[in-house]
Amino acid sequence: MAAAAAATPDYLFNLRNHFYLGAYQAAINNSDLPNLSPEDAIERDCLVYRSYIALGSYQLVITEIDSSAATPLQAVKLLALYLSSPESKESTIASLKEWLADPAIGNNPILRLIAGTIFFHEQDYNEALKHTNVGGTMELNALNVQIFIKMHRADYAERQLRVMQQVDEDHTLTQLATAWLNLAVGGSKIQEAYLIFQDFSEKYQMTSLVLNGKAVCCMHMNNFDEAETLLLEALNKDAKDPETLANLIVCCLHLGKSASRFLTQLKLAHPDHILIKRSATAEESFDRAVQTVA
Repeated sequence: MAAAAAATPDYLFNLRNHFYLGAYQAAINNSDLPNLSPEDAIERDCLVYRSYIALGSYQLVITEIDSSAATPLQAVKLLALYLSSPESKESTIASLKEWLADPAIGNNPILRLIAGTIFFHEQDYNEALKHTNVGGTMELNALNVQIFIKMHRADYAERQLRVMQQVDEDHTLTQLATAWLNLAVGGSKIQEAYLIFQDFSEKYQMTSLVLNGKAVCCMHMNNFDEAETLLLEALNKDAKDPETLANLIVCCLHLGKSASRFLTQLKLAHPDHILIKRSATAEESFDRAVQTVA
């Protein structure tokens, strides 16, 4: 069986890799691939539309995917709807639950992946796991690793990672998941995570995702100067990336530099970011404390 699978060239390999590593525009630009089977063509379109979503082009995705499109594409459109307007979140989640309950399509891997992604955004990790936990694809397994890390269950994340390593130890997502888990575990594992991101930056184009990965490792190792350099490079690639801005704020505070401009940028571009919410809560607590003293 493995021999037969190996004989078929993987036309989507580079496209997937661009997407996984955050090279979204490169994924879009290099998506005109010949000789695709109908299944591969759907997967290609899903990756392209998810790249547009990652770049914030929600409306393009909503406009282009019509009601006759295949289930995986409909699922991607749901993600665009969910992210495009806070008002439509509830109705989008209602549609999602309806589809998941439909025996004909409910088990579609892309639909389950999008469900996991949306509930992950909602911070409803138990609901996300209902749809992702059985895995079945490398992306679902990688999402499980992220969910378990968010739940502070490194033991479960490690179990998922072992499943991925058995399927393909060198897969980009296996390497990424290893780096995420190493960062979560900390200690001597940070250096290993750094080397994974370093390896990506030597093999593929530098993306905001890879630069942030390296920078977070540097911050864990108290190397804030190098972290700042990497983050400013990431900011050149995407001036509105929330992770870059959030990491720069933390980095500046450690370096004793003013972080107010980055904080303002983050507040304007991503008012719901956890760092903004935490800073607002801290300000409220401070104001209350001042009033009590007064």
